[in-house]
Amino acid sequence: MTPLLMLVIAAMSPSPAYVDARDYPLPGQGAAAFAGMEQALVRGFDDICGDTFCEGDYGNLRALQLRCAVTARGGIVAECAWSFAGSHATVTGNDPLPVVEARTWICRVPLAPGTPLPVLLSTLSGRDALDTRLPGRDISAYDALTDCL
Repeated sequence: MTPLLMLVIAAMSPSPAYVDARDYPLPGQGAAAFAGMEQALVRGFDDICGDTFCEGDYGNLRALQLRCAVTARGGIVAECAWSFAGSHATVTGNDPLPVVEARTWICRVPLAPGTPLPVLLSTLSGRDALDTRLPGRDISAYDALTDCL
């Protein structure tokens, strides 16, 4: 395939409607800001987990990854999902292999329609990110997690 033909094919390909927030406005350009927001949320989760979500069978509950899809043109957040995992293991007297019950959760972060990515990033990057009201909503990420986990 010639370079000219490859350019023509690329130009004819439709651009995606949504991109990962880490790749907005261009691939990799939003990674640092998004990582800062995610770290603030995870820090908040880790601080309260032992007294809330991590009681019971899944005492080792961990935040795995937060991902948000934004419109490729305009950077409006379409949806965000935060994944979690936990397990519970026991050893029975008759079997050398521990019995492990593992579970994962995918929790939506219910943002108001039309939330611009910069607003989300600035709102949830502070010290109390988990308890901060979501942009345009009367609930926090913590409130959303209580409905999910």
